[in-house]
Amino acid sequence: MSKPLKQIHLAAHFPGVNNTTVWSDPAAGSHIEFSSFAHFARTAERAKFDFLFLAEGLRLREQGGKIYDLDVVGRPDTFTVLAALAAVTERLGLTGTINSTFNEPYEVARQFASLDHLSGGRSAWNVVTSWDAFTGENFRRGGFLPQEERYSRAKEFLTTAHELFDSWRGDEILADQATGTFLRDAKAGAFVHQGQHFDIHGRFNVPRSPQGRPVIFQAGESDEGREFAASSADAIFSRYSTLKEGQAFYTDVKSRLPKYGRRPDQLLILPAATFVLGDTDQEAAELAREVRRQQVSGATAIKHLEFVWNRDLSAYDPEGPLPDVDPVVDEEHISKGRAQVRMYRDPIAIAREWRQLAEANKWSIRDLVINTGNRQTFVGSPATVAQTINDFVQADASDGFILVPHITPGGLDAFADQVVPLLQEQGVFRADYEGTTLRDHLGLAHPDAEVRAGAAASERAVS
Repeated sequence: MSKPLKQIHLAAHFPGVNNTTVWSDPAAGSHIEFSSFAHFARTAERAKFDFLFLAEGLRLREQGGKIYDLDVVGRPDTFTVLAALAAVTERLGLTGTINSTFNEPYEVARQFASLDHLSGGRSAWNVVTSWDAFTGENFRRGGFLPQEERYSRAKEFLTTAHELFDSWRGDEILADQATGTFLRDAKAGAFVHQGQHFDIHGRFNVPRSPQGRPVIFQAGESDEGREFAASSADAIFSRYSTLKEGQAFYTDVKSRLPKYGRRPDQLLILPAATFVLGDTDQEAAELAREVRRQQVSGATAIKHLEFVWNRDLSAYDPEGPLPDVDPVVDEEHISKGRAQVRMYRDPIAIAREWRQLAEANKWSIRDLVINTGNRQTFVGSPATVAQTINDFVQADASDGFILVPHITPGGLDAFADQVVPLLQEQGVFRADYEGTTLRDHLGLAHPDAEVRAGAAASERAVS
């Protein structure tokens, strides 16, 4: 008996200005005006995507003590944007990254519960920790929280937020005009939490929202991050977009679920994915090469090399050879606020490897950065891209993808118009939304239903 086809989950990431987007392209628009967010969200909803995703930047990056001017645009406040998008969409999920290191559970729970009410049950929270003291300088907490405590705080933060969400059952509001009775339970919203990181008690002032709790996303590559996702998240972002690596990550994370009493379908694996479409595979490959050169200008190539060399390389020609000097190995780094710096644990070894690659291939600095950096995940005709996406999902390398176009806000349009219909024809992607909440789109049970199911199972076991 053949295995039934899995249904593909698709989402869209509004990326802002960074190394993925090409803000200098004539087709690019604003990354901060609401019209761009609205266009992007409406395209995703027209294509019946599960959700729109916003990342979060809490401080402008710096290079050599100056603002990193190649992606200087900041990011508007996540809740403000998502609340505005709730008014111009009807079914699209609204997912935002909110930091657990520099916020408080009561405030974040209140904001997500409010967004869930305003959107009719479409909110989701990507729970992250901050990794650097540089970002922490913008906050009272500063950078003093040790790295080993950040996941501990994040776990308790999420537990506390869930206690706040659950402080309302959902049946407390009577609103009987005849008797003048509004609440049938005067204790609604009461909570007490005492733990290592939080000691709070009071009343949560937002009633039970349509989803009960927002959908929980997590982005963590470390072993600790995978465990956090397996224990607490509804979906986990993945950076693995090749088939073999994707399957290994998928198997590893899903295998951790049973110890927490969870099934494989209760945690979705969703890698980020970029794409370039063309009328033919050859045309798409040529366009992809052009996009990569747009993404990596000469100035960008030099800045990227500085991440590894940890020294000012502005005097070098990006079309020339790599520096013959070695990287500076120092705790103090020339680049601030950029997560990629963590990837280069041994800069001397990386410099040696890159010199060998450049010499063997006759690459300039810019050529090297283009060829060693992230490439487009899916390149080809619409038919080729649709088939490749389906192959990945059916082979358990992912449950779907979060698409990151290189043009904002119109870069998703071609995918919606040309690739999605082919997936629908194959019967692996919805023709229309079947539910109203994000949990419906993702195939996730309502928390109240899970509690009832667990109670029923316990009763059966006792009897």
